[in-house]
Amino acid sequence: MLNNARRLLVLLALAMPRAGEVAGADSIPVVARCELSGTVDAGSAAYLVDCIDRAQQAGNEALLVQVDTPGGSLESTRIIVAAFLRSRLPILVWVGPAGAHAGSAGVFVTLASHIAAMAPGTNIGAAHPVDLGGGDPESGGKHMAKKIENDTAAFAESIAHQRGRNEAWATRAVRESASLTADNAVKDKVVDFLAASESEVLSKADGRKVSTTEAERVLHTRFAKVNALQPTLGQRFVHLLANPSVAYLLFLVGGLGIVIELSHPGMIAPGIVGAACLVLALVAFSALPIRVGAVILLFLGVGMIFAELFVSHGILAVGGAVFLALGGILLIDRFNPRWYVEPSFGLPLAWILPFVAGIAGAAIFVVVRAAQARRMPQRGGDIGLIGEVGKALTAVSGQGGGEVFVHGERWQAVSEKPIPEGTPVVVRSVRGLTLQVEEKPWK
Repeated sequence: MLNNARRLLVLLALAMPRAGEVAGADSIPVVARCELSGTVDAGSAAYLVDCIDRAQQAGNEALLVQVDTPGGSLESTRIIVAAFLRSRLPILVWVGPAGAHAGSAGVFVTLASHIAAMAPGTNIGAAHPVDLGGGDPESGGKHMAKKIENDTAAFAESIAHQRGRNEAWATRAVRESASLTADNAVKDKVVDFLAASESEVLSKADGRKVSTTEAERVLHTRFAKVNALQPTLGQRFVHLLANPSVAYLLFLVGGLGIVIELSHPGMIAPGIVGAACLVLALVAFSALPIRVGAVILLFLGVGMIFAELFVSHGILAVGGAVFLALGGILLIDRFNPRWYVEPSFGLPLAWILPFVAGIAGAAIFVVVRAAQARRMPQRGGDIGLIGEVGKALTAVSGQGGGEVFVHGERWQAVSEKPIPEGTPVVVRSVRGLTLQVEEKPWK
């Protein structure tokens, strides 16, 4: 019994270190990760809020958000900022990789994080609204512009104050479109440090103390495992629709599909695809800062291209293409008080012109082909039989007539001069169901 007891103790002693190793493996902290790329919109806002909820429920150490955005909807930005400020989980924002930027609405998202880092070669700022020409918003109404500016400046200042960041710069970013490189952002205490990679962010954030809505927490992120959280299909779809290029393309495809269906009734597929794309385009327009006048221009452009199929002068096709181009250029309203985006946000000419040129070229090609078809001799009906060569199946005369084989069919025929059976004949006229023929001359 004593020997058995000793053996049991030895086995327990050998097992205890292994159990400790397993426990240590299970205690490795986990940092959730998500991305804010492209436009700040309803889809990306829903995704980030969902990431915070999922990371909190999983008991993660922190949430790392990679940011690269030109800005977007102010309403969606407020939703993201509110979620960051009330989060029980530390939020780490990294503006990266090199070449990325946190523009306009992205400034507020970065300021709202517990720890903010930027990669070398990135920039942050320019949160002041601009009009189509890049000028001051006061051109769209002095008092309204001032009210919007004051409200947004106070919003940025309050975020910076709560996170202990540079309040004066946050205000200048809104009022003066101030921007900073990564190095200067660290010097001016807009962000906490530089980090060339996500692993460096986690390494430098390790040991820092942050205040969440629950209590102060010390971060343990140096050797943390990163768990990437992916957006749902619905969030991806909403975010995709909030892209001006996608919305414009959907409208063009939808409009052309309807035109094809109306000009060729019964094809069904172009009509269904066109209607679906047109509805999606209108949904996308509702999620973007859109000028109503630009949408009207787009509808006029599609209508003129459709009318060209019946007029066939080429002028309407060119005019329709011009309207489509103008509609695309004027589509984004950068002086929309609900959106804060960089001047680059919108549809670039390098993207619009090839599509419009392709549509105009296709319309002109159809017009030219239609004109050529009208100039060709008629191949069907009575007129189409004139000049056709056939063969006399029986003798043909002017009185009793006879039968001929023309155009793959048997016809009754008469001739001013008698024609022997088997002789090649040429149709000269059609009288009801009787052909007037004559003997084909030998060449």
